Amino acid sequence: MPSRVAAVRQLRRPPTTHMPFTPADRLRHVKKSATRQLYDSAPAGSINLGLGEPDFQTPEPIRAEACRSIEQDQIGYTPNSGLPALRERIAAYHSEGLSTPYSASSVCITSGVAEALFDAMMAMANPGDEVLLPDPCYIAYPVLAEIAGARSVFYEMPAARRFGFDLASFERSLSDKTKVVFIASPSNPTGHVMSSDDLSDVAGLLAGSNVWIVTDEIYRELYYGERPHSISEYYPNTIVLSGLSKMMSMTGWRLGWAVGPEEVIRQITLMHQYVSTCASAVSQKAALAAFTSEGRGATTLMREELDRRRDVMVGAIERELGLPYVAGEGAFYVMLDISQFGPSDKVAWALLESKVITVPGGAFGSQGEGYLRLSFSIDGAQIEEGIRRIASGLKGYHTSIE
Repeated sequence: MPSRVAAVRQLRRPPTTHMPFTPADRLRHVKKSATRQLYDSAPAGSINLGLGEPDFQTPEPIRAEACRSIEQDQIGYTPNSGLPALRERIAAYHSEGLSTPYSASSVCITSGVAEALFDAMMAMANPGDEVLLPDPCYIAYPVLAEIAGARSVFYEMPAARRFGFDLASFERSLSDKTKVVFIASPSNPTGHVMSSDDLSDVAGLLAGSNVWIVTDEIYRELYYGERPHSISEYYPNTIVLSGLSKMMSMTGWRLGWAVGPEEVIRQITLMHQYVSTCASAVSQKAALAAFTSEGRGATTLMREELDRRRDVMVGAIERELGLPYVAGEGAFYVMLDISQFGPSDKVAWALLESKVITVPGGAFGSQGEGYLRLSFSIDGAQIEEGIRRIASGLKGYHTSIE
């Protein structure tokens, strides 16, 4: 007769096969983004006109400060909200044009603007709240709203109006359940910049309400004309999200932030504490150099080069493709009209056979369907070759569907 201990041990033996895993309900409809699916599936030697990442070297003053910090400083945790000196510089940067300036207490530094988006959504939206989003929009917005349990409602940035702001659509989308409105100017994916009149109209519609605005300004320093205005200049209940990934070519450094009224930033910081404790201390110390004259000058040079590359892409599209397109006033994207060839996702996948990565416009919303988002954040020769590959791929694709 086996002993009682032996019987218990027998019961504790691990199963020979693992038990099925059931993910949390909040992830039921969440999948890897179309951008990443295409990038991960691309054959070797593909030209990447898909990912939104500048190819410039991070400016030398920032790299030098990072090296100095690693060699000379103790690298430990910073306060949850970030280094006071860096928060002061960020506050001053975002106070330009405001009647009441921000303070360091108005800033929470995060591990990239992607984390700032997550923290803000979790801190501001309850299950059942409506979150108003542009269509088309950055693919993370509706996913984060779903994870928060909120309902996404969309206002159109119509393709028929070159993805410009539609005040009537915005007004129709508002309801008594609207909690948070997201604005992105310049836009990802379209590069559209909202005018000061557009921003003023939004502020006028929301005046006196309990609605908060979250404005994604990660591309604000990449513009081709007048520097974009911020909705924070017109509407006080605004949280500004930004970072150094685009304007300083620091995508891998993971340095972003949220700025706004202190009572909201405190809650965003609380969320941030439990997500990542603090942003990288090395990245924070290095980022101090971004707000010097040398740092701002480096952004100017990047912007000028991107303007040149924008011309290269537009010229190549007109010469090689002859298709309609929309080149925005900011960011580094062109929306290419491929509606005559069929659904944008099928076209994007077909073009991988020609070794060129694009992103289907439909991934960003219904107004983006029929377009491909093309990035001109790579050098001019690669842009030219990428457009030639698109031309060749579309010719073969068109023949195959006839």
